[in-house]
Amino acid sequence: MLHMDSALALARLAEWGQQPIPISAASHDGHVLRLRLEGGEGSVAAARDRLGGELLDAAYWQQLNAHRLPFFDDPRPLWRLCVPADSRLPDLPGEQLIDWGGAQRWLKSDADGQTIRAITMAVGGHATCYSQGVVDSPFEPLAAPVLRYHQALKTRLDPQGIFNPGRLYAEL
Repeated sequence: MLHMDSALALARLAEWGQQPIPISAASHDGHVLRLRLEGGEGSVAAARDRLGGELLDAAYWQQLNAHRLPFFDDPRPLWRLCVPADSRLPDLPGEQLIDWGGAQRWLKSDADGQTIRAITMAVGGHATCYSQGVVDSPFEPLAAPVLRYHQALKTRLDPQGIFNPGRLYAEL
């Protein structure tokens, strides 16, 4: 565990990602960067000596994966943002938990879906709402050309329209 703000954490992850450091997972909660190191005993020990920080209980990664960290207890709607790893999202209202070294962000926010999706799209990402009843569709709306492609593909693969009609998108 390394204490630092989000901007520094993203910068460090970008820097360390270009080096032979055996980082297999990274998350940041706004205050603490957590890293999982995996590999040979010698390389993990060398990386730990180089990076410093406190040891972390391995259960943290299981709790993160299962959404059992205190972050997920927040009653606000939960969003999953997929963005370029080094993206800065300062205008995004709410609390973020950075995962996958920056490429996945969990967001707890009362902001409307259009605002969240517009900010995320502006950096080349997309947003999915994990809380029911917040938006009409949990998934990012498809652009018209992409929707036509999906419809054509679905028609080819499922001409009778019996496989999960409307499950991901009402139009499919």
